[in-house]
Amino acid sequence: MTGLAWLIPCALFLGFLGLLAFFWSLRSGQYDDLDGAALRILDDDEPPSKSNP
Repeated sequence: MTGLAWLIPCALFLGFLGLLAFFWSLRSGQYDDLDGAALRILDDDEPPSKSNP
C-alpha cells in the first residue's frame, strides 16, 4: 500500500507536467503549419551540381 502512496502522486505529477508541455507547445506555435512541414521535405534546396568533366 505504501507503494501506491508514492506511485499515484508521481503519476499525477508527470501527467500534469506532460499537460504543461503540451500547452507550451501550443502557445509557441508548434502546430501552426502542419502541411508546410510535410511538403518541405520534398522541396529541393539547391540544384544538382554539374561536375561531370
